[in-house]
Amino acid sequence: MSPKKNIKSNAESAVKESEENTVVEDSGVNKPVEATEQTEDPKEMLEIALKKADKNYDSFLRVSAEFDNYKKRTAREMNDFRKFANESLVKDLLPVVDNLERALESSDGNGKSDGIAAGIELTLKEILKILDRFSVKPIDALGKNFDPCFHQAVLQEETCDHEENMVLKELQKGYMLHDRLIRPSMVVVSKAQAAECES
Repeated sequence: MSPKKNIKSNAESAVKESEENTVVEDSGVNKPVEATEQTEDPKEMLEIALKKADKNYDSFLRVSAEFDNYKKRTAREMNDFRKFANESLVKDLLPVVDNLERALESSDGNGKSDGIAAGIELTLKEILKILDRFSVKPIDALGKNFDPCFHQAVLQEETCDHEENMVLKELQKGYMLHDRLIRPSMVVVSKAQAAECES
């Protein structure tokens, strides 16, 4: 076979293959695919390319901003996790602190239990020191205005000596872990006596 005939047959087979590739199946019926018109005008091609570039750049900016937000959110979540990872342990230790404080309050001071009271006091101080090291702070409630964000009113007591809604007694201390409330203070709040206070 001569080289001209070989080239001609290769060209014919290539045309035949391209015609076969332009046919797609649709519900069992073969239809030719419509070829999109390609413009030869360089200005139109440039405009199309610029629009595509702008679209890609906008997409890049959006993804970049979303990734920056993701990094910030992840860093904030990790920081919060480190700060509050021991919250459940602290909540479980608070009743122990309460019991040690009650034991100290109930010691009679007659000399028989002075050694035990001293041991309880040392233990309590050590636990409070450890809690302080982990940024656990007691809420100062006594003598302050009642604040429902930090205090839980258990009782109201009528009094002429204090303004209304003042914390008279603290039944159970409240605690904060960093800036988060982990237990509100249980308090007795003052209530003004209407008739007796005026006289």
